[in-house]
Amino acid sequence: MSDHLKLDNYQRPKLFMPNENTSLLLHSCCAPCACEIMEALAASNIKTTVFFYNPNIHPKEEYEIRKNENRRFCDKLGFECIDADYDRDNWFNRIKGLENEPERGRRCTLCFDMRFERSALYAEENGYGVYATTLGISRWKDMEQINASGFRAAKRYESVTYWDFNWRKQGGASRMIEISKREEFYQQEYCGCIYSLRDTNRWRRKNNKESIVRGVKFYGKN
Repeated sequence: MSDHLKLDNYQRPKLFMPNENTSLLLHSCCAPCACEIMEALAASNIKTTVFFYNPNIHPKEEYEIRKNENRRFCDKLGFECIDADYDRDNWFNRIKGLENEPERGRRCTLCFDMRFERSALYAEENGYGVYATTLGISRWKDMEQINASGFRAAKRYESVTYWDFNWRKQGGASRMIEISKREEFYQQEYCGCIYSLRDTNRWRRKNNKESIVRGVKFYGKN
C-alpha cells in the first residue's frame, strides 16, 4: 500500500462490493467528502470511476472550484472522473416550491433523487453494476434520507445496485478531515445550493458572525 493511502499507520480493511461486481461508479459531491472513500476503494483495488453531477451547487464559480478539487484528487489516485455538466435549470425546476424547506427536508430529498437518478442512468448505460455516493460520510447529512434516494434510483434498472456502505464506520468521517488537511482541499462552508448559502448566512448574521466569503478557505491553511 502506498504512503498516501496510510494515515497514522491505520490499516484499512478490505472492501467487497455487492454481488461480486468489479467496477464501481461513485457519485461524488466534493473532494473533502470523497477523499477517504476514494482512498479506501483504492486500497481495496476496486476499479472506480468518479461521477461528478451536482447541479445544485451555486454559483457556477463555486461549482467549478469543487469540481476541480475533486478532479485533482482523481488524477492523484488515477481514477477516471466524469464531468456530468452543470444542469442548473433542471435543478431549479425540480425543487420549485420548496425554496423555504429546511436542510434535510423535502428539497434535499428531491435534490438527492435528481443526482442519483442521473448516476444510476449513467451506470446502466455504461455497464456499471454498482453505484454509490460520497454524500453519506458527512455528519451533516441524514444517511437514511440519502440511502432511500439511492435505492429508489437503482430500482429503475434491473442491472444496477446501490451500495449503501456506511463510510462513517471506523473513523471514516475523522479521516476525511485528516486527508483534507493533508491535501489542502478547498473548504466549502455551506452545503452547496443557493438556499443553503442563504440560510447559512442568515444564521451567521443572527449569531454576529461574518457572511461566507467563497473561494478563500482551505483545509490546513486557515
